[in-house]
Amino acid sequence: MKALVVRLSSVGDVIHTLPALAALKSHGWEVAWLVEPASRPLLEGHPMIERVVTLPAARSFRPSTARQALRLLRADPRDVALDFQGLWKSAFWARLSRARRVIGFDGPWRREALSALLLSERVELSTDQPHVIDKNLALLRALGIDAVGSREFPLPPAALRSQAVEAGIAERGLSSFVVLNPGGGWASKLWPPERYGAVARGLRDRGFRSLVTWGPGDERLADRVAAASDGAAEPCFPTTLLELAALFRKARLVVAGDTGPLHLACAVAVPVVGIYGPTEPARNGPFSPLDVVVRRTPLCSPCHRRRCRTHDGVMEAITPDEVLRAIDARLGAISGPAARAV
Repeated sequence: MKALVVRLSSVGDVIHTLPALAALKSHGWEVAWLVEPASRPLLEGHPMIERVVTLPAARSFRPSTARQALRLLRADPRDVALDFQGLWKSAFWARLSRARRVIGFDGPWRREALSALLLSERVELSTDQPHVIDKNLALLRALGIDAVGSREFPLPPAALRSQAVEAGIAERGLSSFVVLNPGGGWASKLWPPERYGAVARGLRDRGFRSLVTWGPGDERLADRVAAASDGAAEPCFPTTLLELAALFRKARLVVAGDTGPLHLACAVAVPVVGIYGPTEPARNGPFSPLDVVVRRTPLCSPCHRRRCRTHDGVMEAITPDEVLRAIDARLGAISGPAARAV
């Protein structure tokens, strides 16, 4: 039995689909994955994936690259294509793969509802899948697989250990440190870098140094955090996506907004404090019962619009003291029935 997973982007979305990969493999399925370049490092060389096919991102789309992706898809026919993305684009490529069955969420559970017209089978969801991980796992019920509740995140072996990360940590003399990740895809999900700097000062008072991680284009953001920290934080050395996972495994805690790095930290079981505003942590936040979420809930919540007058400024309403209290709670391993909001 051969399956094609269609989950193109983003990094967090791909991470949230990894438990479905583990469930497919445990039930004897051979898996290929269609993905865009930014998230490919999470999948390339993965022992559970037969083939990774890269689809060009919209901003760098070239017909020749798209044709090559199509040839690769059709060179190894699949019994089923699973559209986890819920877009016209993902449904279109699932259909183009010529899989015998093209399965995805029904319209109300898709980001682009009418794209369900391209599917051969539509899966309806119930209210027992609030988290996007369980939503993804529920799609597998169409294959007779019931894995809702699973939290297995298989990553390539390179994510577990990295000599470059070990060298970077040793060079800076880091022993007990906290990672601050101020970047993210949407401006409306970002907490001000000066607030992270204040948190770094509070962490220093608690005996921790802070390392500020950054992705492409976020270098200045990391510098602003360091500048606001009065020497309590320093920008991290450059890391690849898998090296970032290895770095997180060395940290005492990761503090971040609703971004791919936060979801990666959750996937490698690192203690997390999440800072949330317009998006819904019950849907795509930390899932450990020990992790803590600090949030301001706007009237438009949950809102996935990158620009929205209703939730403008909501992240700025969260104070460093609130985040430091959440850090104290998480490091103190205070348990609860679910990821707690403070």
